[in-house]
Amino acid sequence: MNVTDEEFDQLITRAMDELPQHYITGLDNVAIVYADEPDQYQRAKSRLQPNSLLFGLYEGIPLTKRGAGYTFVLPDKITIFKNAILMVSHTPEQLFEQIKRTLWHEIAHYYGLNHDEIHERERRIKPEEPLQ
Repeated sequence: MNVTDEEFDQLITRAMDELPQHYITGLDNVAIVYADEPDQYQRAKSRLQPNSLLFGLYEGIPLTKRGAGYTFVLPDKITIFKNAILMVSHTPEQLFEQIKRTLWHEIAHYYGLNHDEIHERERRIKPEEPLQ
């Protein structure tokens, strides 16, 4: 499947529009970007093994860890990795759902959820329900 950067960006915007808006409006000092692949720093930080895929990455200070000294800091960053998502998506619908799921996953990290908590919430969601 071939998707232009502009189309991929539009899918991210659509996914943000479809996620529960109380999570989106609660994002503070967070940049959401996309890249083709993780850079060397992101690969090392994620302990990414060769031939492993990384769909997204949250880099920053989770909301639950921000204290009174949280001022004058660079924005947190959520990066969605285009090539990894394209590798596992065979239809436009799968592509969109993977972008949406990845975005939700990384936003959950912003709110302080760890991987176990995220996966537990995902298990409770019925397939036909939107991510909450």
